Amino acid sequence: MANKSKSAKKRVRQDVKRRLRNKSALSSIKTKLKAYKASLAEGSDNKDELLRSVVSAFHKAASKGIIHKRNASRNISRISKLS
Repeated sequence: MANKSKSAKKRVRQDVKRRLRNKSALSSIKTKLKAYKASLAEGSDNKDELLRSVVSAFHKAASKGIIHKRNASRNISRISKLS
């Protein structure tokens, strides 16, 4: 393997950090979404609060560039139709 330049090594370090941050954010969204769907199935009282947290998580991920804004809008629309 050839030696990497200083900037290439830095890019690798940055990519690792970003990948971990993105993975964590997506995992958090999936967890909140799963909790919301479970509350819908049970008919819980806190489903409105969970919906707000899911929508907020999607908006945050879109604003930080983790997911595309249209992806967030599409998911929010589909989730809103469930309730």
